[in-house]
Amino acid sequence: MSTPGSPPDRGRPSQRTRSSGAAEPDAAAAPRPVYATGGIAAATAAALGLAVIVTLTIIGWVAAPHDTFGEDIVDILQGAVLAWLVGHHVSFSVPDGQIALLPLGLVLLPGLLLYRSGRWLARSCDIPRLRYVYRAALAIAGPYAAIAGTLALLARTEAVEPSMPRALVMGFVIAFLAGGLGVLRQLMRDKEVPARDLLRLMPARSRSLLVGMLASTGTLVLGGLLLFLVALGMSLPEVVETTRVLGPGLVGGALLVVVQLAYLPNAVVFAVCYALGPGFAVGAGTVVAPTGVSVGALPMLPMLAALPSNGAAPVASLLALAVPFVAGAVGGALTQRSAPDVVSEAAPLWGFVCGVTTGLLCAALAVMAGGPLGGERLSEVGPSAWQVGLVAALEVGVAAAVVAWVANWWYTRGRRPSARRDPRSATGREQRPAKDAASSVKDEAPAARNAARPAKSTASPAKDVTRPSEEEARARPEVELPPDVPVGEGLATVTPLRRREEEVRPDPDRNAPRDGFPEGEEPDSDRADRAAERAEGRSERRELRRQRREERRAGRAGGGRWWRRGSAEDEESEEMYGITYEAEPDEIDTPQR
Repeated sequence: MSTPGSPPDRGRPSQRTRSSGAAEPDAAAAPRPVYATGGIAAATAAALGLAVIVTLTIIGWVAAPHDTFGEDIVDILQGAVLAWLVGHHVSFSVPDGQIALLPLGLVLLPGLLLYRSGRWLARSCDIPRLRYVYRAALAIAGPYAAIAGTLALLARTEAVEPSMPRALVMGFVIAFLAGGLGVLRQLMRDKEVPARDLLRLMPARSRSLLVGMLASTGTLVLGGLLLFLVALGMSLPEVVETTRVLGPGLVGGALLVVVQLAYLPNAVVFAVCYALGPGFAVGAGTVVAPTGVSVGALPMLPMLAALPSNGAAPVASLLALAVPFVAGAVGGALTQRSAPDVVSEAAPLWGFVCGVTTGLLCAALAVMAGGPLGGERLSEVGPSAWQVGLVAALEVGVAAAVVAWVANWWYTRGRRPSARRDPRSATGREQRPAKDAASSVKDEAPAARNAARPAKSTASPAKDVTRPSEEEARARPEVELPPDVPVGEGLATVTPLRRREEEVRPDPDRNAPRDGFPEGEEPDSDRADRAAERAEGRSERRELRRQRREERRAGRAGGGRWWRRGSAEDEESEEMYGITYEAEPDEIDTPQR
């Protein structure tokens, strides 16, 4: 209740006092600022990820033999920070070279934490529309990149020096993608927006290319995973022997499994490069490809037992060469299926474009999966990005183009009528008179309209309408109107076209070349005459509209609107396509007294 002299309390939250002193529910439910909340979300995700890495590092330190505690704890913390940076794919330098062969699987940990932080930010802040998701993603990515750069400075030692620019870039990219995805997912859930509607926001052609690229890349990755698992299963005795030689123990064995699972995405990408043809290297001067295998001494890692022996490639592994063509077929079919024009002459071109985009994505994966592992012999580990991208674009692109062309032909064939009639058959002979009769009725339609069209009245611009009798209406053949002509329930009569709708017959003298004027040109006098005629017609139409407006005003001033018959009948009715629609007797307005 407002006191005298104070503004009314409309729209104010009611002031309620509570004995407990708890905060008001409206204030607690008020949305938080986006950028401040983004900083909190970024710090929370970084702290949780660092806590997990520190825990795993301490477990490994406890399992390993050590002499002192004070000196080792500093190394533990620095090692945990370095492992956190490695999880963000930040390379670092050592005295012998550079370590850039980093496990892609560790990126999953910060990605999941940032995804959850993005969803929490979307629940805490007021983000009205989906188009503002990038603001929330920037609110998380900026502080997270600053945290990554700071940790890169703190982790520097005389033996290890992380790359600070790479820490800033990778921290920003991972936080922007994962955090933005979390914000988008939460907003779609709150606003009940399905994923299909989100894809429909993209242009149709871009959406079809995205579907084809993801399908072909997914097929390649699935084929690479299958190839690696088969090779690892065939080399299972060597894997067991290598693990026995290492003797890591219970805790060390668990950490060894975690490390190999972290490098599993790298192994799958290497297998994809093998299936494409260029293969990969496991050191300077080595190659693992379908054309041959040449490797040297390898680190003691059980998963490396899946590599083939030196010499010719196993015959069974050559079946993997069909994976790129299968991926291209899947991508081309889905690209054409989701295209805006199902039947298009450019279908092979768009199929090849799908292969090119797949090649670019494969090249990016090759860059992320490979890198040097120190100096000297292991300075070259992984596939060649440009070779993988080029070969993938050609193989997948050609297969996608061929399949897209076949799919285009199939869709074209499916749209044709299943049963074609032979004009020489009996059915064709029976249907031909019916078609001729229908065409004759259509040809008689203009003649019927012209016969029913009354003569123009020179005294008034209004047109006289002659009503046909019932016998004439029954004797008149039925006229088929175009499908876009509206059909009314009232009485319809054919009226003459307006002046601007009348067909203008070409003047033979006007089109013929004049003496002294080249063909295609005309004298200025003819142009002036036609301009004067158009101006006169416009003035007549304006005068006619003015008269109609005055008559309507007079009718409204008289106390009621009556449907006028006779010469003014067409003025109060609606004309479309030369047909006047009149009101039925029960539809006539009656004056209210």
